Amino acid sequence: MAVPTMKNYINGEWVESASKNYGDVWNPAKGEKIARVAYGNREDVDQAVQAAKAAFPEWRATPPLTRARYLFRLKDAFEENFEEIARVLTTEQGKVIDEARGEVRRMIENVEHATGVTTLMCGYTLEDIAKDIDCMGHRQPIGVFAGIAPYNFPAMVPWWFLPYAIVSGNTYVL
Repeated sequence: MAVPTMKNYINGEWVESASKNYGDVWNPAKGEKIARVAYGNREDVDQAVQAAKAAFPEWRATPPLTRARYLFRLKDAFEENFEEIARVLTTEQGKVIDEARGEVRRMIENVEHATGVTTLMCGYTLEDIAKDIDCMGHRQPIGVFAGIAPYNFPAMVPWWFLPYAIVSGNTYVL
């Protein structure tokens, strides 16, 4: 049976990996090959980072509330595809469906929580912390963030970080 060969999602497009090395993805519960993935290389990472760097100025300038609205839409899409995401996790990892559903639920909860972070992005001013000295702090986007999904909770753990970086005006490579 032919299995799909997965591509990288970079700069809004599915692209072939620069790597010529591929590995098989197996359903551990059934011992069936379900996909092929590229073993990404430095060129793939560089391409993704450059795309994220290029997107950063415009994304940083996007109003925080608009960024939060994108996350709300993402949360809704995750909710609408809840069972399908859980099924894919079960197929790829062999974990029981209840654990996969719990992982998807935590993923959704993190995205939902991150939508409120924009209210915490205010700066602060402390006047007269010493003679003739005031202190000011600013919270602002700083650039490109990156994360690597772990094998045991690939849908949940990245979402502990990714939505917070995004809603704060940073770009992210996963």
